[in-house]
Amino acid sequence: MRQGHFLNLLLAGGLALPMLCGAARANPVVLFDLKSGKVLEHQDAFKRWYPASLSKLMTAYVTFRAIGAGEVALDSPIKVTKHSAGEPPSKMGFKPGSVMRLDNALKMMLVKSANDIAMAVGENIGGSQEAFADRMNAEAARLGMTGTHFVNPNGLYSPDQYTTARDLAVLVTALRNDFPQYAPWFSIEGLAVGKKALPNYNLLIGRYPGADGMKTGFVCSSGFNMIGSATRNGRTLVAVVLGEKSAISRAEAAAKLLDQGFDTPAAGSTTLAALKPYGDTLSPNDLHDEICKKKTKEEQSEAAPTVDAKNKPKSPYQVKLDHPTLIAVGLGGATGPAPKAFVDQTDQNYADVPLPTWRPDKPLPADAAPAATGTAAAAVQGDQPAKAAN
Repeated sequence: MRQGHFLNLLLAGGLALPMLCGAARANPVVLFDLKSGKVLEHQDAFKRWYPASLSKLMTAYVTFRAIGAGEVALDSPIKVTKHSAGEPPSKMGFKPGSVMRLDNALKMMLVKSANDIAMAVGENIGGSQEAFADRMNAEAARLGMTGTHFVNPNGLYSPDQYTTARDLAVLVTALRNDFPQYAPWFSIEGLAVGKKALPNYNLLIGRYPGADGMKTGFVCSSGFNMIGSATRNGRTLVAVVLGEKSAISRAEAAAKLLDQGFDTPAAGSTTLAALKPYGDTLSPNDLHDEICKKKTKEEQSEAAPTVDAKNKPKSPYQVKLDHPTLIAVGLGGATGPAPKAFVDQTDQNYADVPLPTWRPDKPLPADAAPAATGTAAAAVQGDQPAKAAN
């Protein structure tokens, strides 16, 4: 057992928790039973961590809530803004002004982990990135995600965007219990966009028996994050793994946790709700230099490393699926109600044109007001509405 782990259990009130056997881990993990909420294993569950694209699970949750409230519908239009189109990969690459159905946008966001689409969803539903982040934080507070804060809907690095393994487990529980109708979206094997096939970055899907979700994430500072879920004989387990060193190792780590969980009786006295904070909950763990200074650009990706035909894959999670089931997505078909927040925001667009001033070499008209001078003139221009993001 890792040194200090026994003390962590005492602090967590989980002395009777049946910890699973296995090698000591150096990164945060939580393994729990979705139905009962019982925690089968945890380590550094309250350690502050950068969520990367696991943030998109909260983007999905806020969006599902908006659908439930009647703000939008699955066929509502999501417009790619100039700002969202400029987000870095992973992305779909649609041009500003492109419009798609909300359900297609969400599938691209969850399967391809498209940063541009996540930003477009946030801007359309929230009215702006900032307003949508406020909604993300409001939901996090309502759910009891006490160690989480968001500033963007896609998870691109920000020192002010952080979470914990325990909070992510709480979010997954809410997603699966509150919106079971969308559960199939988390197990899509791949997308078809025209003639292009986009595989799911979650390497458990189609490879691990019973795998049915949920999401991966990567930025240099977070390392390779993953939430993997699987259902066997009516029992659903969820593994949260943060800070792994590669796309393959995170899949292997999640699979090993799930294996151990399914081999363990559904016992345990500690639940997610009862798990108390322990350890350092404030200091972020930045893996940027460790993860990205020593890796090639290809390795700094959500995608699994390619394998030459003559070489045998080193892991079962590196094998490509022979005939993945692909879900067709694309632009167009959005006939539902436009998101009100986005319409309200775009209605406030103003041309970025300076206020006209009278030429100094010409006399003022008789009915003209005196010209503003000095700071007064600056104040007049400063009162003009800023050009809204589009």
